[in-house]
Amino acid sequence: MAPSIEKSDIPGMNGHLASDLSSNKNNVTLSMLNSLSQMHLLIVSSQADDARLIRMALEENGFANITVAGNNIETHACLRRSLKSGKSDIDAVLLDTTTAETGSCEICDMLRAHKEWSDIPVIAVVGDSVTQSETIRTVLGAGATDILFKPVRATELLPRIIASLSLKRERDLRKAREHELETELAERKVVEARLQYLVGHDDLTGLCNRRRLEQELELAVLNAHYNNTASALFYLDLDQFKIVNDTEGHTVGDRLLVSVANRLRRQIGASGTLARISSDEYAVLIENITSNDAVRTAESLRCLMEEFHFKTTHKTYHIGVSVGVAIIYPHETISASEVLTRADQACYVAKTRGRNMVHVFNRDDIEMLPLRNAVEWVPLIRDALVNDKFCLVFQPVLNLASQEVTHYEALIRMIGADRELIAPHNFIPVAERMGLIHDIDLWVVENVIDIMKQQPAYLSININLSGHAFQDPALLPLIRDKLATTGVTAERITFEITETAAIANFSQTRNMIDELRNLGCRFALDDFGAGFNSFSYLKELPVDYLKIDGAFITNLINDPVDQALVKSMTEVARTLGKHTVAEFVENSETLSLLQEYGVDYAQGYYIGRPESLKLTS
Repeated sequence: MAPSIEKSDIPGMNGHLASDLSSNKNNVTLSMLNSLSQMHLLIVSSQADDARLIRMALEENGFANITVAGNNIETHACLRRSLKSGKSDIDAVLLDTTTAETGSCEICDMLRAHKEWSDIPVIAVVGDSVTQSETIRTVLGAGATDILFKPVRATELLPRIIASLSLKRERDLRKAREHELETELAERKVVEARLQYLVGHDDLTGLCNRRRLEQELELAVLNAHYNNTASALFYLDLDQFKIVNDTEGHTVGDRLLVSVANRLRRQIGASGTLARISSDEYAVLIENITSNDAVRTAESLRCLMEEFHFKTTHKTYHIGVSVGVAIIYPHETISASEVLTRADQACYVAKTRGRNMVHVFNRDDIEMLPLRNAVEWVPLIRDALVNDKFCLVFQPVLNLASQEVTHYEALIRMIGADRELIAPHNFIPVAERMGLIHDIDLWVVENVIDIMKQQPAYLSININLSGHAFQDPALLPLIRDKLATTGVTAERITFEITETAAIANFSQTRNMIDELRNLGCRFALDDFGAGFNSFSYLKELPVDYLKIDGAFITNLINDPVDQALVKSMTEVARTLGKHTVAEFVENSETLSLLQEYGVDYAQGYYIGRPESLKLTS
């Protein structure tokens, strides 16, 4: 039998591989060769001398990771040992097919039958014989990727080995990239599925979110119209969530929300759509339900939450719920957003009337009037602030001792679309509820001081401040800067604040009064006598004037009780060194009584109506 590799070829491989490869037109870089030489080769041959010569040839050119198997059993053992984490570390097999001990077909079949080894290139070494053609067909059919003929020459062996290893590396890189792409695609599908889920669901509780609820509401409205059946939306607002969330922290608050969601989920089951639509608000949509059944269902939801006790480490909280109900009637044309708004409004009424109760939407609910007014007035107030559609009118205040008008009270008006003047009782309450009152306070102060700059120095003006003014940190700097830039003396300004507002924020009021009095401004306590604690707080508030509430003045000449009260107020004020002002003076008889009682100032339509004209010198 001819040797598998000619010894004369081995010296030609010592250090001269680059030139040998060049002669074979294999342009392989040295770095690539170094990398390939680290790959694992398996030589399968029962002829020890041939295997040794082949191994020597490879080692001479840097291939050190070589394993030799002498028969099929050893080959099977090598292949099994090569598996690490389901992947074989053998990169190429050099298979001698000339002996029965290494039957090529059996080994090739085994390699191709297992995915762990199916990508390993196999170089078949075929003997030079009369059956060569049949052997070639057999080994190629069994899965060999290349063929070498005996005697094996180094100049043929090494390029074939390098080509096979390069093929294996390319296959590994391709499979790794395919795996990366499959993993990336799987992860992307998971992310897309998660995002698709979150589009319609609340992340914390897993319930439907507002968007999904509105979609279901649209279908419910259509169902009510076409199938002539009513549906109901229940709007649930937890009554004690803020206490738990603020006291125990957001983590405990989230746990409470999940507990409520699970409790509602068990109650509703598959009979309706359950959603979390805001921080502590849930909604339940149930179709094909009568009005009476809707009320009973709402009451059962209220009882469910009334019986719920949420336990933390140290406390147990009773969690109640206010439930608003909006019925979707078959004969009514309504949108999903309108249904949701009605349920929300009904829930608001339930909370306003004491919480932990059920209320069915009624468009005549008086509790909704302030909100409807806000919808109408807020845009008008904002427009007036931006486009200078406020103006000031001034009502004279008479000094009863000198019978002279020495100061005026500035009153704000809004300029309407037809240039009519709108009284403050129409828009000030809305401004206070909607957080716009601070801007109005600042506008009044700034404009009054600008007007005072043009008036005689003896003239003083009273400026009304809202009950929220003393909570505004911008007020004091504005007054200080405005007085400095205009040159108006602070003594000419008297700020008025109502008694109820002063008592409600007593500490803040006292501090702000002290700050403004330090500038030189004066203070009047408006609507004095309207509260129950007037005299007890009066000793603590450093005000200069007491404006007696108009309710005691309008019927003064006919009501002995009012007369006694006005006398006592005047005496107390005089004892405390404060001046008194009577409002709503509308006739001479009232004015005479006030002079008799010792009241210092009078104000009302009998003295003079508020004038829209600018004051002149």
